[in-house]
Parts: sequence; structure tokens; C-alpha cells
Amino acid sequence: MPTEPAFDAGLLSPVTVGHDGTVSDAAVLDALVAVEVALTRAWAAVGVAPTEAAEAVSSALGWQGAARVEHHIDLAALAAAGVSGGNPVIPLVAQLKESVPSAATAWVHAGATSQDILDTAVMLVASRAVPRIVDALRSAEHHLTALAVTRRDQVAAARTLTQHAVPTTVGLRAATWLRGIRRAADRLEAVELPAQLGGAGGTLAAFVAIAAHSGADAGAAVRLPAAFAAELGLRTPEAPWHVTRWPVTELGDALVQAIDAVGKLAADVATLSRTEIGEVAEGSSGGSSAMPQKQNPARSVLLRSAALRAPQLGATLHLAAAFAVDERPDGAWHAEWPTLRELLRLALGAAANADELAKGLVVDDEAVTRNLGLTRGLIVAERLSHEPDLVARAEIPGVIAAVSAGTALADVLGGPRAAEVADPTGYTGLAGPLTDAATGQQPDPSLEFPDPA
Repeated sequence: MPTEPAFDAGLLSPVTVGHDGTVSDAAVLDALVAVEVALTRAWAAVGVAPTEAAEAVSSALGWQGAARVEHHIDLAALAAAGVSGGNPVIPLVAQLKESVPSAATAWVHAGATSQDILDTAVMLVASRAVPRIVDALRSAEHHLTALAVTRRDQVAAARTLTQHAVPTTVGLRAATWLRGIRRAADRLEAVELPAQLGGAGGTLAAFVAIAAHSGADAGAAVRLPAAFAAELGLRTPEAPWHVTRWPVTELGDALVQAIDAVGKLAADVATLSRTEIGEVAEGSSGGSSAMPQKQNPARSVLLRSAALRAPQLGATLHLAAAFAVDERPDGAWHAEWPTLRELLRLALGAAANADELAKGLVVDDEAVTRNLGLTRGLIVAERLSHEPDLVARAEIPGVIAAVSAGTALADVLGGPRAAEVADPTGYTGLAGPLTDAATGQQPDPSLEFPDPA
């Protein structure tokens, strides 16, 4: 009988396939072990634990810095053992103590509570995932910038409430996508990922007691969180955050924003690639199991699936934060683990797929031109209100009716300026300068937009 695969290999989540190893159960376990080693090393760094004990624990568990440990913990067995206590840290500590020299066992998990270890491990996993997400978003931004620059002046039909509205440009449309993605990447880069260290009730009492027993004063306990965070490359916490869950909700919100941003790109591409519109196409479209003629916008479909899932995951994190009662939560904390991990997983997959989508996006010039002319000039009907010398406001409904009946707008208007007014390329407003501002091009200083920073 074949070996049963992992519970979730991505069969029903294709948007994440190949991009979720950073947040797998194995990655979380590695982070848990790294956190325990880092705590022992932090005790030594503040002069409380013997250096030999810290080195013994580091050596026994294969510490190679926060990025890597070489442990031999059975993942499935640990998961099963974690049921009775409600989290995997309790059985993990017992196994780690058995794995290190007896002289050093007292410094494994010294003073910590399970939430210290698990919260910090989650932040450590996030610190490994977020740069990958940001890198993919920055790459997508780069590809969209190139598209916006290349298509800066290509006039297309803007649509509002699904209908043709006024002329825009393909360049400005791409600039709109890249602005959203850039802002999301900026926000993710700014997210703070602090370590967690508070002890059983958030008072650090056990850390003070351990320091005192070793002949150190309370200052060692005060310095311990910073030393702990430094070992892991995380931010020093300003205080224990067992029931102040902003590190989780702010990270979750930034992840949702990133997925929203690529979801907007995907939604537009899916719409614009419809057969009857056909203005863009994915570079590598998907096929159909039943209809061989179809070239489905597969990446856009996958991105939209992520964008539909992400907001409710973010909402769950806020719900859990609001119900983080007392000094340690009863269930709300536990609900965060899979929720935040799934958000990280979705963001990893969505960002990578968005990068591929942006890189391969193809514009169909003929379709753009064809669609722009579908209303025989009515796409510039707004402009008529600003041309009183050409047409009186009261006459505009009649002009629209005549064009709708089949006559081109320029022919209905007549006169020497009719062709100019009916030309959509002359009514794109600041589309060009707006695109320049988004892409870092400023050819006309008089139209330089203010720096939002």
C-alpha cells in the first residue's frame, strides 16, 4: 500500500503549490526548536547561564543561527503528543531535555511559558516568509513598471460599473496595478515582528527568580528579551504581548493588503482577457479538460481564489485578538496559529503567481483599438459638456441619440473641430503624467506630482 501523503499537499489550493514550504509544519517545528535554543543562548548572553550550557544545547540541537537547526524530532509524534496539553511546546520541551547533556537541561525552556515559544516561533516563521513575499511583489512591480512605461500613451477604453466611460491608457491601468502592489510591499516591509517573552502571566517573574538564584539582579531579566530577540533576528518586544495581539493582526492586515493588491491585478486581467474583450492575455494560459479551444487565464483565477479567502482569515485574527482574555487566552490564541499560517501561505503563493502573471502579460493592440471605437466616439461624450462653442448642452442628448443610431460622433458634430473633439487620444487628461509619477519618469517638471511620503 502506498505511503499516505501529507494531509495538505496543495491539491485543493493550487495557488500555493510550490510556495508554501517556508510555512509548513516542518518549518514551524524547526522554528520552535530554534526558539528554545535561542532562549538558552540569551540566558548566557546576559551572564546568567553558563556559556558551556548554552554551547552544549546549541551543539546537541545543531544550532547554526536562527536560520537553521538540525534536530531529530518526529513531527507526527509531536503533533499527537501536543493534543493533551493543547499545544506542541509541552511535549517538545520534554524531548529537547532528553536530547541535551544533563548538565544543560535546566537551561532548556528556563522561565518560559508555551506561549512565549510558540508566539516567537510564529514570528520567526513570518520573518522568513515575508521577505520572499516582498521580493515577489517587487518583481511584479518591476514588470508592471516596464509595461506602464512601454504603453504610456496607448489609449484604451476605461470602464466604470462595467460600461465604457472615458478614454484612459493601458499605461495608466498598469500604473494603477503597480501602485497597489508597491504600497502593499512597502507595508509588509515595515511590519514589526517582535519576539515574545513574558513567562506564565506576562510578569517575567520566573526570569527574575532564575536570575536572582544565579546571583544576578533583576537587570538580567530586563535585558533577556532583547538578547533573545537578537539571537533570532527579531524585534525586541517593548513588553510581553500575550494578550495584546497587534503583532499578529498588523502582520495579518499587511498580508491581506498584499493579496488584495494582486487580486485587483488578477480581476482586471480576467475581465480584459474575456473572449469578447480580448485586450490582454496571460503569457502561459491554461487549457480546459473539455473544450480544447479555451485558453483560460489560470494564474488570474488562482490569484482571485486567494483574494477571496484572505479577508476572512484577517477578520478571524482580529476576532481572536478581541477575545484574548485575562493574561493568557483560552482558545483565541490557538485559533490564530492555522489562520495566520494560511495567510502567509496564501501570500507566498499569490505573490509568486502575480510575479509570473505580470512578467508574461500580453497586450492585444488590435483589440484595444477595436474596443475603443465600439461606441463610435461616445466614449468622449463627457467632453461635449466642455465644448459649448461646438454643441450646446441642451443638444447633447440628441447628439448621443444620433451616434447611438449608427452615425459617428465626428459626423454628427460636423465643423472644423469635430474630428479633434471626437478623437479619444485627445481626452486622456493627466493619464500620461500620472503614469510617469508611478514609474519614476518625470519628463515635464511643471506636471510633477507631490511625493506622498
